[in-house]
Amino acid sequence: MAGARKETAANVGFEAELWKAADALRGSMDAAEYKHVVLGLLFLKYISDAFEEQHALLEADRVNGADPEDPDEYKAINTFWVPKDARWSLLKANAKQPTIGQMVDEAMTAIERDNPSLKGVLPKDYARPGLDKTRLGQLVDMVSNIAVGDRASRSKDVLGRTYEYFLSQFASAEGKKGGEFYTPQCVVRLLVEMLSPYKGRVYDPCCGSGGMFVQSEKFIEEHGGRIGDISVWGQESNYTTWRLAKMNLAIRGIDANIAHGDTFHSDGHPDLKADYVLANPPFNDSDWNGDLLKDDKRWAYGVPPKGNANFAWVQHFIDHLSPTGTAGFVLANGSMSTSQSGEGEIRKNIVEADLVDCMVAMPGQLFYSTQIPVCLWFVSRDKRNNRFRDRKGEVLFIDARQMGQMVDRTHRELTAEDIAAITDTYHAWRRDPATELAYEDVRGFCKSVALAEIQEHGHVLTPGRYVGAADMVEDEEPFDEKMRRLTSQLAGLMAEGERLDAEIRLNLERIGHGF
Repeated sequence: MAGARKETAANVGFEAELWKAADALRGSMDAAEYKHVVLGLLFLKYISDAFEEQHALLEADRVNGADPEDPDEYKAINTFWVPKDARWSLLKANAKQPTIGQMVDEAMTAIERDNPSLKGVLPKDYARPGLDKTRLGQLVDMVSNIAVGDRASRSKDVLGRTYEYFLSQFASAEGKKGGEFYTPQCVVRLLVEMLSPYKGRVYDPCCGSGGMFVQSEKFIEEHGGRIGDISVWGQESNYTTWRLAKMNLAIRGIDANIAHGDTFHSDGHPDLKADYVLANPPFNDSDWNGDLLKDDKRWAYGVPPKGNANFAWVQHFIDHLSPTGTAGFVLANGSMSTSQSGEGEIRKNIVEADLVDCMVAMPGQLFYSTQIPVCLWFVSRDKRNNRFRDRKGEVLFIDARQMGQMVDRTHRELTAEDIAAITDTYHAWRRDPATELAYEDVRGFCKSVALAEIQEHGHVLTPGRYVGAADMVEDEEPFDEKMRRLTSQLAGLMAEGERLDAEIRLNLERIGHGF
């Protein structure tokens, strides 16, 4: 089991201090609007720091023919070129000027002009009248004090951690709307750890701000792999969220093919067959215009109802898997048991095709966008493939509803131990070469179930139906002793209650309101 990590996404040190400072400058601005102001400045500071560091090296090497003002010198080492009128030093020097908004816009425009991969990505509305220029200048001053793009900061992933933390805080501030661009880090980490995407094509057709890709890269780094061993493919329908994703991936040097558009009606990668699909699609989406796609080739297991896109997403994922590909994705709990509008028949067909590998029931309160509990589906195109054992006709069920810890009044997170327990169980069950653990059913937590038993339950995939109730821990305290102890405690509490009642009556009498 992985070692314990005491940090959570709600408490990670310097990021929290930066958030407090940035939030104090927000004033009355809506969080949905403010996030683009802050994250855009952080991105600009990052590429400026990286540029300035390389600029200094080239300046020192002028005697050998280096030219610090040659854009090709930067492109050769995958560093963004920053033209003179867009450099952070200029913005910092003019932070107190009323024209600071216009200067930031001009800097963003210049960077997009000279770096085609960023075209249409950066926010360019800092000059708008509704943005307080005094507060903007203070924000520029705050960001000026953060080193984010130099080599030392990049090695510590300072901006990556700050960007991710700010995304989570904006998601929390926006509530339900926050779920449109952010999947909680612990959920993303669990999906990635379960699938272990070491090599191949990784695809997320509803990628939000790109968290699945970032975590996949982190996974490879943590396990000694090479970043270049995976290629990243994605799509996002919301334009502003697509921009967040492009910036999020750019600051980490992830070369991604992220299309903008509606995945169902304008698939940006129609011929892609991915080795891994990782996704958190919108829950129970009723506004997907499914009636226009009744004859779509992706619906191999049944036409999804126009009032709910859940099984449209499932079949889109399956359609984009390579012959040995695997997918892990989040869905609303209803997807495991519903029989409405033909969804039960679609689920039955997917189960009978032996595509379902593992189902995980998750605890509630993990998401900013909804308080309802969700589940994780894991499907595999070929459960006989050579990487793991032959799992034909078997499905692993894991009930993780009791896991996690509350990090604030309304939100829960899975701990590192929780993630390791779920992941180790799945890897042991499929006999992953990377684990030496042996699988065994644990009542109340996990069970390997044959297809015949699932058929008996009407193809319902709810883990609690199969794993049973957890064994009760035997109470070693004798019954008589326990009753004496509990009644003694009760007598003490009742006596204290009587004392407090008498004191309340006395105080009321003193002010002339006795009864």
